[in-house]
Amino acid sequence: MATETANPTAPHVPVMLAEVLDALSPRDGGVYVDGTFGAGGYTRAILAAADCRVVAIDRDPAAIAAGHVLEEQFGDRVTLLEGRFSEMESLLEEAGVADVDGIVLDIGVSSMQLDQAERGFSFMRDGPLDMRMGGQGPSAADAVNTLPQDVLANIIYILGEEPKSRAIAKAIVAARAEAPIMTTLALVKAVERATGRQRPQDRIHPATRTFQALRIHVNAELDELVEALHAAERLLKPGGRLVVVTFHSLEDRIVKRFLASRGGKLPHGSRHALEFGQGPAPSFDLPFKGHLGASEAEARINPRARSAKLRAGIRTTAAPLASIADDIGVRVPKGTRH
Repeated sequence: MATETANPTAPHVPVMLAEVLDALSPRDGGVYVDGTFGAGGYTRAILAAADCRVVAIDRDPAAIAAGHVLEEQFGDRVTLLEGRFSEMESLLEEAGVADVDGIVLDIGVSSMQLDQAERGFSFMRDGPLDMRMGGQGPSAADAVNTLPQDVLANIIYILGEEPKSRAIAKAIVAARAEAPIMTTLALVKAVERATGRQRPQDRIHPATRTFQALRIHVNAELDELVEALHAAERLLKPGGRLVVVTFHSLEDRIVKRFLASRGGKLPHGSRHALEFGQGPAPSFDLPFKGHLGASEAEARINPRARSAKLRAGIRTTAAPLASIADDIGVRVPKGTRH
């Protein structure tokens, strides 16, 4: 997510805000979903752009608690819901919303989560090795202290795209044999057994990919994203807009293939049916080719924006396609799910 503070009363400038608003095109009377509320930057901007309603979702109870000030400011124009964005259909049903005019998703961990050492997301701050966005289920400490070495290696290699994954997993297992790895600093030290400490010429910290992989694993982020994209396809009205900002190649690949398959750019269903023009009608039109990136000016101000990719789709009148994970390139290896 964007680099923001945790105070919803402060002005927030999420990553690619202008591009998100342009792609979402809020209009008066519309209903929009901010599926990754965070510190409220997108929600506030959408409410300012049009006389519309925003339903904001976040699985982090701290984000919801901090965001109640927006309800005080905007009244019934904003509704905050605690839950996973993959569950947006049931959450919206409980809130009395059947369909929507736009959905925005900003995928990843928020800066306010990184800034809180007690959440255990950051290798830059020592704290409990947690990483759970919603505070439920097994933590990162549970993963590094209990999973077999080969499973840890798979998680770090596939979800973190870390070439030294096997050496790192071996070092983690060796370290936990001496003492349980319960803090972020302890995990960093275990990783550095395999990688060495960060050198001046290193572009990123040696533990970056390992922490990223564990965070994605603990929160089942790829599965959540797939389910959220399918839910968005079912919830959006004809002409409704889906806007997704990603910061990680695996997440972007999922969004790219989802929109391509729903826009008629990838085969879906029988190859013979497609040859005879009998394939399903596209459920999304793509307003631009490929993705949009942050401007050079924004990237200079916010380094995290350099990796941001924005993709968008406009819902057609066609029926939603089947919710099949494999058709959009999801390959989470066996043994890496909690």
